Amino acid sequence: MSVSSLLRAALLACAIVAPVRAHAQADTATSTFDVNGLKVILRRNTANDVVSANVYLLGGTQQLTPATQGIEWLLLHVSERGTKRFPREKVRQLMSQLGTDVVIAPSEDWTLFGVTTIKTVFDSTFAIFADRLMAPTLDSNEVELVRARMIANVREAENNPDPLVNRLADSLAYVGHPYGFSPTGTESSLQSITLDALRNYETSQMVTSRMLLVVVGNIDRAHLEPLVQRTLAQLPRGNYTWSPPRPPAKLGRALVVREAALPTNYLLGYFAGPAARDPDYQALRVASAVLSGRFFTEIRSRRNLSYEVDAPFVERAISNGGVYVTTTDPNTTLGLMRVEIDRLQRELIDPQGLERLIGQFITDYFLKNETNADQATALARAQIYQGDYRLAGKFVEDLRRVHPEDVRRVARQYIHDFRFVYLGKSDALSRSLIGQF
Repeated sequence: MSVSSLLRAALLACAIVAPVRAHAQADTATSTFDVNGLKVILRRNTANDVVSANVYLLGGTQQLTPATQGIEWLLLHVSERGTKRFPREKVRQLMSQLGTDVVIAPSEDWTLFGVTTIKTVFDSTFAIFADRLMAPTLDSNEVELVRARMIANVREAENNPDPLVNRLADSLAYVGHPYGFSPTGTESSLQSITLDALRNYETSQMVTSRMLLVVVGNIDRAHLEPLVQRTLAQLPRGNYTWSPPRPPAKLGRALVVREAALPTNYLLGYFAGPAARDPDYQALRVASAVLSGRFFTEIRSRRNLSYEVDAPFVERAISNGGVYVTTTDPNTTLGLMRVEIDRLQRELIDPQGLERLIGQFITDYFLKNETNADQATALARAQIYQGDYRLAGKFVEDLRRVHPEDVRRVARQYIHDFRFVYLGKSDALSRSLIGQF
């Protein structure tokens, strides 16, 4: 059996056994250590031979300016085209033989650079993975090839309603704030990033103090630490210190309308939420889940006004919540949304209903965090947002502490002053309805 087949088999085994063993693995040993300023969190999971290693490059859009949006995204993708130790064709050949792929996922608070593999090839995989952060070749021709591909993706996203609405809504909600920057870049920013700028970013930003490494799998510290010492720990330490971005300015209500000939209209509005360390964070998460369920019942199930409706809770160092819908009848839909928001702000939710909702939420949470890579991100989120990876284990406890009074209180405190983006037939929307949010 090839290494690729072994990896697929191991991943399948992980998917099969994880739900059964979820409670048994709740006390898996998790430890932390530091190597030249690089903080490492290691959770040993002996249920299978899958190992996930995620590097979180801290700061996210706080590291960017309008002109450098997408620079880290571009740099990490170019690193696939060759490093000092592994020329381009060798990188591809070895990663294909090892049966692994690197995941790059930029976001507002960090960029995830991760890999999932199996124990028998972890050392070889990690060597290539680390070298992409440490010593990318950054050949000018390869940079231009990757740049062209990324610009094409940005242009394609401009013609896709959902990514477009999400980008516009973030820009509108966070005017003058780092969260308003695009971690994947804009067409103009990607075009303007020079090769020298990429090289300078690599030199100044790839420092151990800006990295958090989380490894989950069947591997122990005695194996992992020397591997880190030989690779990532060789980078300069730097002097980076993580801190959440400043709270966004109170901008008040707003509406941006973009005319588009589409089969349905897209509407997304955000309001500002609490910081991750605020006790209201989980309460607003629950309130958003309640509101989302009510939207689904009234707008989709009973009225058949939409195939997709939601009250998203956006999990960041500083959260936001909102309303989202695709509909041919935005005015009726907005009216129903306003009714449900008013009801949430006025009435107490039934305690037994809330308990059932939280129970379902917890079940969904564990289902979504079955894999080693998902567990790594849960640990990282607790470390980055709360300052302690061990608080990841308190997620369920925090949710169960939310009472009906908390849901009503946070609904009143936060769910107002929406900033809306509308994409579709402009004459189908009554602006006066937006003013009610």
